[in-house]
Amino acid sequence: MGATGSRSYEGSSWWEQPRWLIALALLSTVPLLYPPVPPLVDLLAHMGRYRVQLDLYNSPWLHQYYGFHWAAIGNLGVDLLVMPLGRLIGLEPAVKLILLSIPPMTVAGFLWVAREVHHRVPPTALFALPFAYSHPFMFGFVNFALSVALAFLAFGLWLHLGARKRLRLRALLFVPISIVVFFAHTFGWGMLGLLCFSAEAVRQHDAGKGWFRSGVNAALHASVMALPILITVAWRSEAHGGMTRGWFDWDRKWDYLQMVLRDRWEWFDIGSAAVIGLVLVAAIVLRRLTFSRNLLFTAFVLLVFFILLPRTVFGSTYADMRLLPYVLATAVLAIRFKGDTHLSLARALAVAGLAFYLVRLGGNTLSMAYAANDQRQELKALDHIPMGARVAWITDEGECGRMWALPNNSHLGAMVVVRRHGFSNDQWVIEGLNLLDLKYRAAGKFAADPSQITRPSWCRGRGGWPVNAALRNIPREAFDYIWLIDPPPHNPKLLAGLQPVWRNGRSVLYRVRP
Repeated sequence: MGATGSRSYEGSSWWEQPRWLIALALLSTVPLLYPPVPPLVDLLAHMGRYRVQLDLYNSPWLHQYYGFHWAAIGNLGVDLLVMPLGRLIGLEPAVKLILLSIPPMTVAGFLWVAREVHHRVPPTALFALPFAYSHPFMFGFVNFALSVALAFLAFGLWLHLGARKRLRLRALLFVPISIVVFFAHTFGWGMLGLLCFSAEAVRQHDAGKGWFRSGVNAALHASVMALPILITVAWRSEAHGGMTRGWFDWDRKWDYLQMVLRDRWEWFDIGSAAVIGLVLVAAIVLRRLTFSRNLLFTAFVLLVFFILLPRTVFGSTYADMRLLPYVLATAVLAIRFKGDTHLSLARALAVAGLAFYLVRLGGNTLSMAYAANDQRQELKALDHIPMGARVAWITDEGECGRMWALPNNSHLGAMVVVRRHGFSNDQWVIEGLNLLDLKYRAAGKFAADPSQITRPSWCRGRGGWPVNAALRNIPREAFDYIWLIDPPPHNPKLLAGLQPVWRNGRSVLYRVRP
């Protein structure tokens, strides 16, 4: 691992001081403080499901539209936390509180891993911290993001116990830890297994064993986390839905590399990804810098799985995309000084890393504030929607879904479920993926996601449909309201007979007349 200084914090630099590390973690909450509801793409639809699971048997309306069944699946992280917190403080505050905890846990996990591997926090580790707001988190994959935060914290503990030869204690602890991470999200559990296996293989090799023997021993050590495999087999044997497809789609994988920090401004997000690339190149070129074999091998193992993973696994989309930001974060965390720390270079890198972190947080904060303000205006339509109403809504994802700015309003209509206990046509109903059941069959083609998404007619295989086709296919007898949220240009004749009750720019809420 190389000498990078004493294990003691005595005389350490400012970026290694515990108070600074705590401040860096807490600072990651800033982008989420202003929005009353975090404007993450898929989160609002998840919140609709949370409302159903909380109030299905207390609401005179929800049970007409939805059912809910608990099952042991690897996708329950926020769902489980919402149950006690939602009853205690309300659904929306509970969701915000849970989401506020994920970035600081992720940052703390990154810093702990760096500390365990290098015996101190190298200044270059600060460049990894913006990955707390990586593309998967911003897209609202909240169970996955929670599981990754837990996985990196658990990985720090794995390294800590391994370095101190507390292997029996580690084996005992990681049986329940692996189960907790698995139920948060299967992908996080898989990532934790890869992290621990690869690090243990390097530790075994450093102890003088050959690579084959090191791999076998590492697999044996990591096998204490294998119990969720039995849960997965039982889960998948009962679920018949959910496709697996999109193998080796190189064009998409290249796009995902550019999108690792995707949010709103293409130049800003791609430029930020380029900064990460430059940091990695600098670690290769500069003679004073090198990589920890431990974390570099870990990043390599994660990269191999990113290459091998398809786009969709058991109906869960963007399976490979979710992994890539943490490949790069782990590679950045692997950077250290070769031999003794060069103090002037270390200070320069620390200042640059902190500046990069602050600039990214500033961009995320502005972006979320902009999205929250926009959503606040759109959600005023709910004042005109009665409790229990059936709402069909559509929005625009033009350019065949290739716009850089994340489509924050893609599930905004789910707030009908959250705040009005009504029906909205944007819930996912995929067997084995979530626990929601659809009972309201009269909605027809407007029963579930992606019926709310409209795209130009020349888009193929991207989900959604042309706006005029969507308006033509709404079964008016099945709905009380039709809500157009920032729709594309459409044929006004298709809205004949509807009564407009609210407007906001291009957005219009129509009452369906009997």
